[in-house]
Amino acid sequence: MSFLSVPSSAWLSERDCDLRAFRALVERTTDLADFPHASAVQGNVLVYDGERLRASSAERELRAELVRAFTDGPGVAVFRGAFPDPVVVDRLSAVFDGLIAEQHASGAAAGDHFARPGANDRVWNALEKAALYDPEAFADYYANDVLALVSRAWLGPAYQVTSQVNVVNPGGAAQSPHRDYHLGFLSNETAAAYPAHVHRLSPVLTLQGAVAHCDMPVESGPTLYLPYSQTYEPGYLAWRLPEFQAYFEEHHVQLPLAKGDAAFFNPAVFHAAGTNRTADVRRTANLLQVSSAFGRAMETVDREAVANAVFPVLLRRRADGVPEEWLERVIAASAEGYPFPTNLDSDPPVDGLAPPTQADLLRRALREEWTPRALRDALRTGTERRTS
Repeated sequence: MSFLSVPSSAWLSERDCDLRAFRALVERTTDLADFPHASAVQGNVLVYDGERLRASSAERELRAELVRAFTDGPGVAVFRGAFPDPVVVDRLSAVFDGLIAEQHASGAAAGDHFARPGANDRVWNALEKAALYDPEAFADYYANDVLALVSRAWLGPAYQVTSQVNVVNPGGAAQSPHRDYHLGFLSNETAAAYPAHVHRLSPVLTLQGAVAHCDMPVESGPTLYLPYSQTYEPGYLAWRLPEFQAYFEEHHVQLPLAKGDAAFFNPAVFHAAGTNRTADVRRTANLLQVSSAFGRAMETVDREAVANAVFPVLLRRRADGVPEEWLERVIAASAEGYPFPTNLDSDPPVDGLAPPTQADLLRRALREEWTPRALRDALRTGTERRTS
């Protein structure tokens, strides 16, 4: 069953997570004949040659093939020579090194969603920081045709690129296997509150990618993947379960990358950065998260102002004894209930994979009976933390 198929139920829960059903989906073999623009299959992953793609005149057919690859195919594709000029990569690597040096000099330490904070060197919002640091190097890098081809294939036009640099130092431990943004950053309890069709929608709102900024032999720990795992509908509830994590550890694949190669994958693919077992390779990747143009509302709403305006009403109605459900409905219409996008340097995750939301703050203010002034100050501070 494809992750885009009609669900058997409107809701998913951990009870739906059946390892036998999962195995039936992921234990498949990728047939190169099904993907005529690909050059090879390695470890069940499709491999494309950048030079061959640039010479192709069948871009529409190629984009259709990539959609199949990410949807019902292995979910992962490697693009050899995606950045054919190593100088372009090296210039942006120098920018990343400069940004990391500035972080170290300032005493700042970037956290990590799925690894121990401080183990690696992470630059959040590297896209904006790189553009301001060296706009010439930025422009030459993001003019890349393979990046644009794959992003347009999966998301259509008007996509938005974000970037996080991750340097896994020698000895850096592997991440926990996981799925990615959006539902992948929510607890199982929260993810289960979203209907099944949203579990199928989430992967088509984002494309995940990584550009190798150095040669990455397997022993340096390039990303581990479980091909076809994106096709498992309850996967956002399964990846934390011990039996699924154990299966990933036993069956994942790992491909070496050369500097300038890129890997792109459906964010619902189970994956994790590997352990860097080398003594001298600082495994440097530019992690790309490319978002759909449609993940936004039609109107700009100052939800901070709305939350401040309704808070005195909520306090009075709560004192009058209205049900919690009544309060929750007003909070849902007033405050931002999702923690992203944010500035992860100043608004890092707290007690989980995501920072608190405006709605969380409003609930706390009601529970603890803050003054309107206290809420206003806390919301303003939160808004400032989220600003880049």
